[in-house]
Amino acid sequence: MKFSIGYQLPDELDSISEIIEDYYEHIGEIYFSWVNEPSGRSPLCDDDENEKKEVEEVQLRELKIVADKGVRPVLLLNANCYGAEAISCNLKDRVISLIDKLKNNIGLDCVTTTSPFLARCVKEKFSDIEIRASVNMRVGTTKAIEYLSDYFDGFYMQREYNRDFRVIKELKDFCDLKSKKLYMLANSGCMSFCSFQMFHDNMVAHDREVIKQNNAVIKHPSPCWDYLERHKDILAETFLQSSWIRPEDIHNYEQYFDNVKLATRLHSNPRKVISAYIRGKYKGNLMDLTEPGFSKLLKGEIIDNTKFPSDWFDFTTNCGRNCKSCGYCEGVAEKVTVSVSDLEKKYMF
Repeated sequence: MKFSIGYQLPDELDSISEIIEDYYEHIGEIYFSWVNEPSGRSPLCDDDENEKKEVEEVQLRELKIVADKGVRPVLLLNANCYGAEAISCNLKDRVISLIDKLKNNIGLDCVTTTSPFLARCVKEKFSDIEIRASVNMRVGTTKAIEYLSDYFDGFYMQREYNRDFRVIKELKDFCDLKSKKLYMLANSGCMSFCSFQMFHDNMVAHDREVIKQNNAVIKHPSPCWDYLERHKDILAETFLQSSWIRPEDIHNYEQYFDNVKLATRLHSNPRKVISAYIRGKYKGNLMDLTEPGFSKLLKGEIIDNTKFPSDWFDFTTNCGRNCKSCGYCEGVAEKVTVSVSDLEKKYMF
């Protein structure tokens, strides 16, 4: 099993090319959006043409370095909405031109998208490019794969099924039968089956337009933050019921996934995330490994990854998801939620 990690612009402390240099044998891919193209995250720069050109040069240079080392670049065209351009010739021509450029510069041969339209356009023009359905498409059934099979070569599994090996096996067997590939995102911090996701993803896709509006003042970027802040008493429990996989458990997925995606495009410390999953071990706040991370809402407490019970993996991958009547995660939350001040006292000499 190898990992796919997200591209970030380098800063004075670290860069993706340096991280890949350090963990080269464990990293198979680097996924990236292009400068100010819409995607599942905010753009890399604003509308200033000089800044755009500078960022583009940096991005190309770093991606060329890692591609030359054998790490596969994967272009993200995964905005949840392309607005009025959704089926436009302009969008098609822009994407085809971009892929041509990236093929020539970094040997691009893989694209992940949320758009069946773009998937079809790319497939018609470039027969040698693997096209994947984004995790944001919520592909979680064999029927969904069947419907999309003419457009896509691979599928990111709906993250809510990360702990359901019955579904994973069913999807993997179906993909093998259809000569398709199955992929997984391991460390999403989003709430399970989050009903705010579509709203948030659409808003992010239009980020460049949104920031130009006279917007109402909101405290958090997505309603999920408001919900968790209002319900702090179940924050830890809700987090435990999400789709992330602990680094200690990732080895259980090797027979199903050759490549596992780590959400690191916006993470404040991607090196921490990558090293934890490569080592299969982590001592610290588990919330610090997810994207998004809701750590600041815990206010003085952490989810201590070393305190998880030995039956965590077996129980959570075999439960009936009857969270209202179960109580297991509620009990675990009480054990793993630790005061930062208590930890400081424990390790003070």
